[in-house]
Amino acid sequence: MRLERVYNFSAGPSVLPEEVLKKAADEMLVYRDAGMSVMEMSHRSKAFERIIGGTEERLRRLLDIPDDYAVLFLQGGASLQFAMVPMNLMGRTGKGGYVDTGHWSSRAIKEAGLFGEVEVVASSADRGYTTIPEIPPLPEGLSYLHITTNNTIYGTRYTSLPATGDAPLVADASSHILSEPVDIRSFGIYYAGAQKNLGPAGVTVVIIRKDLVGGHLPHTPTMLRYDIHVEKRSLYNTPPCYAIYMVGLVLEWVERQGGVQAMYERNLEKAELLYRFLDESDLFTTKVEPAYRSLMNVPFFLPTEELTATFLEEAEERGLVNLKGHRSVGGLRASIYNAMPKEGVEALVAFMKDFERRYGRRR
Repeated sequence: MRLERVYNFSAGPSVLPEEVLKKAADEMLVYRDAGMSVMEMSHRSKAFERIIGGTEERLRRLLDIPDDYAVLFLQGGASLQFAMVPMNLMGRTGKGGYVDTGHWSSRAIKEAGLFGEVEVVASSADRGYTTIPEIPPLPEGLSYLHITTNNTIYGTRYTSLPATGDAPLVADASSHILSEPVDIRSFGIYYAGAQKNLGPAGVTVVIIRKDLVGGHLPHTPTMLRYDIHVEKRSLYNTPPCYAIYMVGLVLEWVERQGGVQAMYERNLEKAELLYRFLDESDLFTTKVEPAYRSLMNVPFFLPTEELTATFLEEAEERGLVNLKGHRSVGGLRASIYNAMPKEGVEALVAFMKDFERRYGRRR
């Protein structure tokens, strides 16, 4: 039985910093001077008010979030935001704009169609989602433009943001929040499920410009109205308290590492190490256009399914786990989020080199 920690390349829930896990373990039974675990305390208690307040303050510092933006800690994952965004923003014109860059943007498009007219202004579907499409001038009358800034399954990312004019830009940033610098002022809403770079599954961070609050569609359920959550400071009902606490610990860790810019520099180094090998390999291939390669999610492929199965089996024996590609595209995928140490990527590349040496000539 394996007792040591493995290198976990899962796309989510994903690897967490060991320092964070150790601190959470130390505070599991008794949180500081509270006399109880965070899992047990009231969300109305002074202790939890300090936890959620401190978590928001750290996120504001790390992302330089202006005062005219609210920070919310909600439930339902990024998938619930696929509904909350149109419910709360389509009241302006009844029409939402979307860019289709893969599985999750397609889901957001489908969900938005339940609440109003959807205009898909650009798509990379015809190129197998291996690129970010050129976005033409937007049509008149959009309530917002929604993009998925990093595509977990296909391994693409935006390297520049589209011009949206009067339409607020809305971004699903679930799989690369905190991985590189971003100007929050460029967005009307910037949201992310926690289970990739922020913490464990269970909480979703929503950063929303305050002037966009309150324009919800009639009959929007109370729990799905941004204005309610802004007014109640994410405490309208019992929030996912322990997940918020864990996000706070992760944000503390990011600050100790030097902040978002330092994480970006490390992520560049890790990604370049893996992409360099893939570009030079005669056995492994990758399909994403180099200009739009994700720094967080790296899909790659072997020539046959049999070889792919062998790779996964041998990788797991070496403590390199969760490298199977998404079922919709197959192949392999390494998710190398903030918490993945460079040593993990080095171990993966070393194994891939050895695998190619042993199997490359047999094709």
